[in-house]
Amino acid sequence: MAYNNAMSSQKFAIETKEAPAAIGPYSQAVRAGDTLYTSGQIALDPATGQLVEGGIREQTVRVLANLEAVLSAAGVDATHVVKTTIFLKNMADFAVVNELYAPLFAPRGVVAPARSTVAVAELPKGALVEIEAIAKL
Repeated sequence: MAYNNAMSSQKFAIETKEAPAAIGPYSQAVRAGDTLYTSGQIALDPATGQLVEGGIREQTVRVLANLEAVLSAAGVDATHVVKTTIFLKNMADFAVVNELYAPLFAPRGVVAPARSTVAVAELPKGALVEIEAIAKL
């Protein structure tokens, strides 16, 4: 975990080698006060930087693992997430993503985060799914 323990009014980056490095001029996540904003995670293998093989199921599993790693680097887990946004290449994949998303973000007895899901024309690296989150620290 790498972050500057600055005043709560400042922002600082959260970074971990357990999730893919940013592929552009952005941080894996930014902490601002007691709120964490993650960048969208796609299905890149952190070790290789390559998109995982397979379809929507394999990609969603990797995306969720990447997101968990970023949250963990900030010292929280999925139960702290208050909002997610899911970007899908194909809205027909909605049910599969929900099936894999629910155990992490909406297990029994946990308030599920608010969420938006949108279909998009294209995602970076040809990904099928991207998920970003906002968490309360």
